[in-house]
Amino acid sequence: MILYQYPALGGVEYLIHHGLSLFAITQSLFSGQAQIYILMVLFTESTTPFVNLRWYLDVAGQKNSKLYIYNGVALFLGWLVARIFLFVFYFYHMYVHFDQVSKHLTFNTAVRSLVVKLVYPLGFYSLLTVPPVLAAMNLFWFWKIARGMVRTLSKARHSQ
Repeated sequence: MILYQYPALGGVEYLIHHGLSLFAITQSLFSGQAQIYILMVLFTESTTPFVNLRWYLDVAGQKNSKLYIYNGVALFLGWLVARIFLFVFYFYHMYVHFDQVSKHLTFNTAVRSLVVKLVYPLGFYSLLTVPPVLAAMNLFWFWKIARGMVRTLSKARHSQ
């Protein structure tokens, strides 16, 4: 649907966001590893109903309605919790439990040192690259949501 409706549903950033998410979910499903992180990232999609309602209200010409304003505030708060605070916790959790993803084993001899990854290489490097990209995109979109909410609330306040 994303490709069929492109670019009506979103631009390149929309493709990157969903492509990286599908890539990570597929890896987790096939490998059986890092599933707690996939669940954390999937929780971020709890903001989707607010995004969809915003689009429906916009198409219906209801941008000046109270429901549009309430939905915008709910979108802002939901995004803050589900996509900003959750990613902060995600990165904290990755930092604290990094030894469960990558473990360094050293042999008794001073000559040999072996690094053993508990997650297969593609999954390990994906854990280090995909979440920061998604977090950066979420921060950018949060900035746009916050800016739009402030603009809408100030417009609504001035019209009263």
